Amino acid sequence: MSYISERVAFIKGLAEGMKVDDTTNEGKLLTAIIDVLDDISLAIEDVEEIQDEMSEQVDGIDEDLAELEKIVYEAEDEIEFEEIECPYCGEEIEVDLDLIDEDAEAIECPHCHQKIELEWDCDCDGDECGCGHDHDKE
Repeated sequence: MSYISERVAFIKGLAEGMKVDDTTNEGKLLTAIIDVLDDISLAIEDVEEIQDEMSEQVDGIDEDLAELEKIVYEAEDEIEFEEIECPYCGEEIEVDLDLIDEDAEAIECPHCHQKIELEWDCDCDGDECGCGHDHDKE
């Protein structure tokens, strides 16, 4: 029983001890007020119960999120970024080259929005290596 329920029960006991006559207007009013207080008390208990259940669910979600964060951030540590300096604005840009299509010839600087030409390094050794790069330009 919550604190509010205990207080409402106390008021009910006082009213019974005072022998409030519910045939008079004042008695009807006091009885109605006590009934409303009792209803409010029950509603608050229901809300507290629901809040406790939701709190447990949020704790479960928080634990699941912590596990996901651990997985994501561990995977992020494995990503190797290459720093490219924009020739137009001089800002350093961290790029994951694995996410860029090797056929792409340029990327857009996120700072100045200019196109930065890409030069792909090829680990192959010849004009007909099959990598798709034009070795005459390199």
